[in-house]
Amino acid sequence: MSLLTDHPSVRWAAPVAAACLIGGGVVASRMTASADTELPTRTAAQLLNDVQSASVPGVSGTVVASADLGLPALPGPAGRGSSSELSSLISGTHTMRVWAAGSDRTRLALLGSNGESDVVRNGNDVWLWSSQQKKATHLRLPAGSAAAHHESVPATPQETSRRILDTLQPSTTVSVDGTTSVAGRAAYELVLEPKQSGSLVKDVRVAIDGKTHVPLRVQVHSTRISKPAIEVGFTSVDFGRPDAGQFTFNPPPGTDVTTKTVAPQKNSAGMMNDVAGLLKATKPNVIGSGWTSVLTARVPEQMPGQKSGENGPSVDQLVGMLPRVQGAWGSGHQLQGTLFTALVTDDGRLLVGAVPPQTLYAAAAR
Repeated sequence: MSLLTDHPSVRWAAPVAAACLIGGGVVASRMTASADTELPTRTAAQLLNDVQSASVPGVSGTVVASADLGLPALPGPAGRGSSSELSSLISGTHTMRVWAAGSDRTRLALLGSNGESDVVRNGNDVWLWSSQQKKATHLRLPAGSAAAHHESVPATPQETSRRILDTLQPSTTVSVDGTTSVAGRAAYELVLEPKQSGSLVKDVRVAIDGKTHVPLRVQVHSTRISKPAIEVGFTSVDFGRPDAGQFTFNPPPGTDVTTKTVAPQKNSAGMMNDVAGLLKATKPNVIGSGWTSVLTARVPEQMPGQKSGENGPSVDQLVGMLPRVQGAWGSGHQLQGTLFTALVTDDGRLLVGAVPPQTLYAAAAR
């Protein structure tokens, strides 16, 4: 997991993180998998251990990811979004091809109606390529780097579920809801539910392969809609080690290539300095705990990662698009999604959580 997501305050920097902030520890129920298939009975505690210790030579397959977070369209190029650009994963349904042979040999290919985007890591080399833009970025990582530059984007059900399971709190009940079939394979269905009331997250369901114990599908359900608000799952999968050629990227003719060397300190001290700067600027604070936590912070002056003078919507433009609300706490703009609510007050405060608006209003009134 990246350092940007390890810090309890920074995890909430993007509203989507509110759906996955579920802490560290677990309360497993006594429910076990039913005998719907030939799979042996496993308890929730056993399955949790299975997932954490799962090891396969490699994995490849087709993944379908869908997101219905209730987000409005953004202005400008960021809002128009191409279905083949990585930024488009925040909404709609997308198909990806994935390959992995250890943590330093990975490839993701996002297939869109108008092109393809790839993220390829081969040892200390990382390639980011967009066929539509005809551009590629070649990152040279420092020797011994444990994670690629794009690691904050979970690409497979295994990555998604591991991040969720790594951040469980005692406020979570874990059970097994029988068995299911994913990508033609028998799987257990592990269910994570908040013990607290008042969260927009109804449950998180992880389908775990009955033989390899690798997660095949992750679904995050909201209390506001019936279908999964987030779903990432294999439609086909193979657990053999992919051919080494899958991780060798050669830019197509006519591609504009930019090469960057990542400083050895960037993934540690350098990144921590970036985090420290963000924390100093926004002064975040977490109210409450578990599924109903609320992050409060100062609204940043510009979009994260956006440099002064760059094109793109400003923070003020984005906030101005949102509906106005007011109450005893004051007034401001609100965004209510399927898994989170965000409130930006007129005095420059940001409040966000996997909670309904009333919870944010109470926090704002403090």
